[in-house]
Amino acid sequence: MSKLVVAVVGATGAVGREMLKTLEQRDFPATEVRALASSRSAGNTVEFAGGELTVQELKENSFEGVDLALFSAGGTTSRHFAPFAVKSGCVVVDNSSAWRMEPGVPLVVPEVNPDAVDAHKGIIANPNCSTIQMVVVMKPLHDAATITRVVVSTYQAVSGTGQKAIDELESQVRKLFNGQEPEPKVYPYQIAFNCLPQIDVFSEGDYTYEEIKMIKETAKIMEDPSIKVTATTVRVPVFYGHSESVNLEFAKPITAKEARAILAQAPGIQVYDNPAEKMYPMPIMAAGEDEVFVGRIRQDTTVENGLNLWIVSDNIRKGAALNAVQIGELLLSKGKLGV
Repeated sequence: MSKLVVAVVGATGAVGREMLKTLEQRDFPATEVRALASSRSAGNTVEFAGGELTVQELKENSFEGVDLALFSAGGTTSRHFAPFAVKSGCVVVDNSSAWRMEPGVPLVVPEVNPDAVDAHKGIIANPNCSTIQMVVVMKPLHDAATITRVVVSTYQAVSGTGQKAIDELESQVRKLFNGQEPEPKVYPYQIAFNCLPQIDVFSEGDYTYEEIKMIKETAKIMEDPSIKVTATTVRVPVFYGHSESVNLEFAKPITAKEARAILAQAPGIQVYDNPAEKMYPMPIMAAGEDEVFVGRIRQDTTVENGLNLWIVSDNIRKGAALNAVQIGELLLSKGKLGV
């Protein structure tokens, strides 16, 4: 491999900046990294590898000579520009929801279904952040005892919505502490000191689109449509780190002790679980970390083979940027990237 050119699309956003940071921290062997964004951001700079990259305007011909493009610029942008990237010979890893359920487009979490990348036709989809952390924990347990049903309730950080939501939470907290009335703009209601049981728009059966994504994406990633999934997703006043309460039912017996041992050996997982010492994962612990943290592992005594778990992960890191870079690393290890 004589060269490897990587482009980050949406490089000025929260996830785009984290993608650049992750490429640097993991020593991704790129000979050139390009920062692409809209015309509004063109000419600005972003930090990378101890220096700065000048942001270039995203155009249809931006991918000439590019081997890997990490997209984090929204579904509309991806739908328009990804085909041009593929036509230029580039492999696209897309972080939006645009391609996730598209037939023929692999939906990949490297710790769960790495071989799915073999079937790509130029585009590989990065799953939803809340789905990623859940299936990383589900996979080794499913292999051991076969999961039949999942009930998940999420507690999702505002960074999942983007920088404007981060700014809104900070602004609302400041205003409330100064006796001022906060004005909701990003969310339909005040998010500071509040919980909103709506992420994305309501759709079929009064489930939100975020909940539907978790249900459908889990089946595709796990490659097992027989697993029943139901979800309730909630936005909480946390800056970084999604938390999930997950109830799993199994076809075979499995104890909490067995689950801890299995998860302790699984890739990408950190078991942090000692109730006697008040040890359990929290968003402030996961922020900036690569691992998916799991704790509060205990039997569900209301069903024959059930477990309850508490899962926490940095939604910008593993839930977006890291998973995308890991897909690039996976392609490299399989000899499917570069020249």
